[in-house]
Amino acid sequence: MNAVTPVILGLLSFGPRSGYEIKATVDRSTRFFWAASYGQIYPELSRLEREGLVESEDASNGARRRRVYSLTDAGREALADWLLGRTVTIELRDESLLRLFFADALPREQALMLLEGRRRGHEEYLAVLRAIDERPGEDPPFVDLVLSWGVAFNEWGAQWCSEQLERLSTTASATS
Repeated sequence: MNAVTPVILGLLSFGPRSGYEIKATVDRSTRFFWAASYGQIYPELSRLEREGLVESEDASNGARRRRVYSLTDAGREALADWLLGRTVTIELRDESLLRLFFADALPREQALMLLEGRRRGHEEYLAVLRAIDERPGEDPPFVDLVLSWGVAFNEWGAQWCSEQLERLSTTASATS
């Protein structure tokens, strides 16, 4: 399975969708921890259909072409195998943290701006996640579980950034 396969199989387990609908669902759900682009989704849908894991039907409406995809039994089995497979250790790739790690190479004011930008990023994600969270009962239980993780993570992230900004400004005051 490539990186986008579980996203597609998982979203189709909720019900049939077009490639456009898959991308729209990704944009308001998994993108916060597992993004997928149109350039990944459409070729993967074609591959999954060739392998018999999904099937599609033409749902065109007039001039607008539209294919709706659904899981086959083999697709459900592949998703279950992936879900029950060995969990890989969490591997965090966070460009913002990488920049902070090397921020001592910048003048202090610019380095603090990186940390402030990260704080704002957490707050922006938090606003989006809270808006999604205000739709009670619309999502399956484990979707809600991951959403609550996202809210908690971004609350903590924003708070941590604020604490570090305060700590660094106190340290700067003491050394000047």
